Amino acid sequence: MCGIVAMIGQREVSKVLIEGLKRLEYRGYDSAGLAVLDETSRIRLNKVEGKVASLERSLKDSPCEGNIGIAHTRWATHGSPAKKNAHPHIGGNDVAIVHNGIIENYAELNKQLQREGCLFQSDTDSEVIAVLISQELAKKKSLVEAVRSSTNKLEGAFALAIFSIHEPDKLVIVKRRSPVVLGLGIGENFVASDISALYLVTQRFIFLEENDIAIVEKEKIEILDVDGNTVKRPERISQQSSGSTSKSGYKHYMLKEINEQPEALRETSSFLMKEIDSTTHLFEPSIWKKIKSINIVACGTSYHAGLVGKYWIEKLAGIPCNVEVASEFRYRKVAVIEDSLFIVISQSGETADTLAALNASKNFGYRWILAICNVSESTLMREADAALLTRAGPEIGVASTKSFTTQLLALLIFAAKLGSEQKTQNKPIEKLCTDLSILPGVIENILSLDDQISSIAEGFVKTEGSLFLGRGQMYPIALEGALKLKEISYIHAEAYPAGELKHGPLALVDEKMPVIVIVPDDSLLEKLKSNISEVRARGGRFFIFTDADDIVSSDGIEEVIKVPKMPELFAPIGYTIPLQLLAYHVAVLRGTDVDQPRNLAKSVTVE
Repeated sequence: MCGIVAMIGQREVSKVLIEGLKRLEYRGYDSAGLAVLDETSRIRLNKVEGKVASLERSLKDSPCEGNIGIAHTRWATHGSPAKKNAHPHIGGNDVAIVHNGIIENYAELNKQLQREGCLFQSDTDSEVIAVLISQELAKKKSLVEAVRSSTNKLEGAFALAIFSIHEPDKLVIVKRRSPVVLGLGIGENFVASDISALYLVTQRFIFLEENDIAIVEKEKIEILDVDGNTVKRPERISQQSSGSTSKSGYKHYMLKEINEQPEALRETSSFLMKEIDSTTHLFEPSIWKKIKSINIVACGTSYHAGLVGKYWIEKLAGIPCNVEVASEFRYRKVAVIEDSLFIVISQSGETADTLAALNASKNFGYRWILAICNVSESTLMREADAALLTRAGPEIGVASTKSFTTQLLALLIFAAKLGSEQKTQNKPIEKLCTDLSILPGVIENILSLDDQISSIAEGFVKTEGSLFLGRGQMYPIALEGALKLKEISYIHAEAYPAGELKHGPLALVDEKMPVIVIVPDDSLLEKLKSNISEVRARGGRFFIFTDADDIVSSDGIEEVIKVPKMPELFAPIGYTIPLQLLAYHVAVLRGTDVDQPRNLAKSVTVE
C-alpha cells in the first residue's frame, strides 16, 4: 500500500524521485522519504512524517544530491506513522532499502538480530531487511549475493529497492508477491511500484516476474530468476499517457472524478462494445456457450460491483453466479462446477488479496479467468486469460467513483454479451447497444442535482450513524453508498436489504438516525413503500432517492431527491451518482480530508 520510486543515471535524481512520489500520492500514505548516494559514496537521507510536499520543503533546507537514489511513501503497518518509521531504512551505515509489503517473520528475525548485538532505529518490519543485508555484506559478499541470502530468510510479500556504498553503480530490485516495474531510459533507468510514477520519464517498461532479482545500472539491466539464472523479460511500450493530475478548477479530485463519469462511461462503452466481440483479446466464440457457472471475486468497492453483476448475469444469461470477498475466498476449500468462469475485479490490478485469489483459482480448477480492471499494464490484466479494460482514466481520490461505475458498465456489457451467446432469441446485447447511447446524458442530468444534494448534506453533519436501504440490484448500491459515506466523512454507516429491517436494524431507528433509501420505480416499488412505512412509524429521518411520483408522506418529513427516469438495467449506475455526491458534501462540511481519508490507501497491496 506504499509507493516506491528509484533511479540511477547521469543526472541528479532527487527531483525525479519527488515527482514520482507525487504521482503515487493517490495510494494513501502517512510519511515520505528518500535516500541518495552522493559523489563521495555517502548515504544522504531525508524523511518526514506527512506529505510529499513536506519532504520537498525539507530538501530545500537539507539537499540530498546524487546520481542514484530510492524514495518511498509509507502507509503504516508495523509501527505508528512517525519519522523514525518512515522509509528508507539504513542498515549498518552501508546499505539503504525501501520496502513494500509485509515481512511475516520479522519479529523472530528482529529478536535474533538483537541477540547478535544489532540495534534498531524503528518499529518496522522493513528495517530487519536492511540489517540482514548489511550483515551479509560484512561477510564480503557482493550486493546481489547479500540480497539473495537475506531475502531467502524472509517470509511474506515484498518489493525491494536497495543500494549500497560498496557498489555505488547499481540498484538491486526484488519482487515477491508485491508489484514492481522497471522503466528504461537512455543512460538512466528507473524503478517504481506503479507504472504511473514513471510516465513523465519513460514509456518503456519491464515487469518483473515472481522471485526475480534485477540489477539496474545506468546503461544496462540484468534480471535473475529464482535459481540465479540470467533471464529475459519482455519490454513493453505503454500506450497510456501520464494523464492530467490537476484538479481542473474543482476543489477536490473526488468532485472532479464524479463529474468525469459521463465521459468515462462514454469511453468505456465505446471501447468495450468493440472489445467484447474481439476473438483476439477475449474468448473464442464457442467458449461463451460453454460457460456453466461464474464466480466473481473482488475487494471493497469492486466487490459491490460484483454483487450488482450477479443480478445482471443471472437475469440476462440465466447462469448461476456467486460473488465473494477475495480475502475470504483464498483461504477456504472451493467446490468448482465444471466449465466455470472466474472473474476478478480490481481498480488498480495490484490488489494483493485479489491477485492471490486469481492465483488460487488456477489451482482450484476454474476453466477460464477474466479480469476487469482500469490499468492496462497491471499484474491482474497480464495474468488473466482475458480482460475487459475500463476506460475511467486516472483516478486520484482514494474513494473510488468513476472506476466503480465503469466496472458496473463492464459487467453489464459482459452479462448482455453472455446472454446473447447463450440464447437464440431476445439477444440482450442488441437492446443494450441501442440504450447505451443515452447513458452519459442520464448521468449528466443526475449531476445537475448537485446543489440539492449539497443542501441536504447539512442534515448529516452532526450525526453519528446512518442507515442505507435498498432492494434487489439496489442493495449493493446501498452498500456502496454506505461505504462512501464512512470512507470520507468518518460517519458510521450501514447498509441492509430493506426487507431485513424487522430482523434487527429497525432497533437503530429514531429521530436522530438518517435513513437513506434508494427507491427506483420498478417491480419492487410497493415492497419498498411498505419498508418506508415501517421506518416512518418509528420517527426515522428519511432521505429518499427516487424516480417514483408518490413517495412523499402527508406530513412531509422526508427529503426527497427526484432522480431522472432511466432504463432499469442502468439504475445501479445512475443511483450511485447522488450517493457519491452526498458523501462528498457531507465530508466537506465535516472538514475531513476528502481525497486522502485517514488510514486508507488507494491500492491495497498487502493482506
